[in-house]
Amino acid sequence: MEIGSVSHEKAGCFTNGLMCFKSLPRRLFAKLVEIAKQTKKIGKDDPRRVIHSLKVGLALTLVSLFYYFQPLYNSFGVSAMWAIMTVVVVFEFSVGATLGKGLNRGMATLLAGALGVGAHYLASATGKVAEPILLGLFVFLQAFTSTFVRFFPQVKARYDYGMLIFILTFCLVSISGFRVDEIVDMAHQRLSTILIGASVCVIVSIFVCPVWAGEDLHKLVAQNIEKLGKFLEGFGEEISKSSEGEESKDAKTSLAEYKSVLNSKNAEEILANFARWEPGHGQFKYRHPWKQYLKIGSLTRQCACKVDALNGYINSEIKAPKEIKGMIKETTTKMSIESGKALKELARSVKTMTSPLSANKHVSNAKTAAKNLKSLLISGFSEDINLLEVIPVAAVASILTDIVICVEEIAESVNELASLAHFSSKETKVDSTKESNIEATQSRKIHACSQHVVITIQESAQVQSSVQLTDQNMKL
Repeated sequence: MEIGSVSHEKAGCFTNGLMCFKSLPRRLFAKLVEIAKQTKKIGKDDPRRVIHSLKVGLALTLVSLFYYFQPLYNSFGVSAMWAIMTVVVVFEFSVGATLGKGLNRGMATLLAGALGVGAHYLASATGKVAEPILLGLFVFLQAFTSTFVRFFPQVKARYDYGMLIFILTFCLVSISGFRVDEIVDMAHQRLSTILIGASVCVIVSIFVCPVWAGEDLHKLVAQNIEKLGKFLEGFGEEISKSSEGEESKDAKTSLAEYKSVLNSKNAEEILANFARWEPGHGQFKYRHPWKQYLKIGSLTRQCACKVDALNGYINSEIKAPKEIKGMIKETTTKMSIESGKALKELARSVKTMTSPLSANKHVSNAKTAAKNLKSLLISGFSEDINLLEVIPVAAVASILTDIVICVEEIAESVNELASLAHFSSKETKVDSTKESNIEATQSRKIHACSQHVVITIQESAQVQSSVQLTDQNMKL
């Protein structure tokens, strides 16, 4: 009985192993297909990644010539490997990141190499007995000081990589000098190859399909503002609906979009730090006000927090009576839609680098609606209305009022950016013609219809189509 069970178990293990071996090609093929799909998706999401990979390969090929050609190898020797190492660690996705790392590495190597040579000669002058002790003291002092300086916020933001290279280079040069006689030649070769590698990175990054961190920051800030404007217009459409059971697909879509605004702080700060290293290019001149983008981004996130709170009331379980909602329906709808229009005009102004003249009108309309809503709330409701039923409506009104204030602050910051960056004050004739046509269509509908719901739906449809076109243009 035991022998039969053992043989049966062996047969079962052999069968399972055979089945796994037979299914191995199929599983391997499925894995390769999955990797191919993921590779295609990564390249399709941002084709610049493929170009960046080609640029890194080009830079490494160029610096490898120091090994391939004997005359170059005779000049630099084994130190030519430092050029290859420099390309690997310095070449980044954007020009600003590459230039910042290259300058950090070059200056840190130059300064640390000079101090390391000086420390070596100073220690060697004291004699063979005291030399290692003095060298160890120098290494300790510079490592302690450099590491502590790295904790300064300004240094950590822009020069952290340079401080790391400073510590490494000082230790290599000063310690190597204890065993190597020709320390000056060694330091010169390493510094030369590092500078050559960094120069190759910078040249390839700038002149071969450059990726500018400043442009990415510019587009990111404008895109975040547009996402909030799209949501507010969709929320205004939700308010204007008379039936409570309907749900807006646009609101759900914009929910996923505006959520990304709340987590954009880190990306904006990194891009702004890289943008400061970049030279003037295109419409972004030297000393472009990159800090102003951080201010606009901060105000945009504050507005997004209030929008997040407002989104909770779209499908709220607490429903107010229709008569209460009807009292503030028109005012809150106008506040939301006008705020959304203002934000989208501000986003268009940032993207096209033109003065936000048309946004001021929408901001003024939203402020007027907020004052009317405040007067309506001050007048109070009838005494027979339950206070608990009023709370959701009053909360929406309060949040919308705060959003109007945030939109006004964003508009002021964008106006300040337009002044600092010298945005063009000319509005395109096409946009003004479209705006006049939309206003004429709205005025005709106002006379033809007694309800403003139709006007809001028509406007939101036009805005939705323009948002889709804008998103497609940004992706292209």
